[in-house]
Amino acid sequence: MVFRHMFAGFPPERENTSGARWNPPETPAIYASLERTTAMAEADYYIGIQPRRPRAQRLMYRISVNLSSVLDLSDWGVLSSLGVDEVIFATADYSASQNVGGAVEWLGHDGLLIPSARAKGTNLVIFPNQRKADHLFEALDSEEITR
Repeated sequence: MVFRHMFAGFPPERENTSGARWNPPETPAIYASLERTTAMAEADYYIGIQPRRPRAQRLMYRISVNLSSVLDLSDWGVLSSLGVDEVIFATADYSASQNVGGAVEWLGHDGLLIPSARAKGTNLVIFPNQRKADHLFEALDSEEITR
């Protein structure tokens, strides 16, 4: 089970195709967190960097997901050996992590476990192009965030 924050009107399975920390542009990805608190920290950070605070309804989804080939890169020693150290990770330079995520997707993995940049938790990056037809991605429920 994972958690994903979304603004109202956007379904929990919405893909990021413009590029983010772990997916280069044109490589679709769905970002989720293993812990609710981590998903909330990620959302709060994103909201905090906006020039104007979004007013749309916020929803936290609890999602059941079943993937077959998730690569666990949540250990800093492993990430550092791949060129993603904690100093670079704390910046807005996503080039090293995008290279890693792009390679993970290209190698056929449907998921990537990585540390959160916003909390002491773990995020799951899902690569939809690699998911098999029988893979599960089902929103179990959602709750409105009112803060």
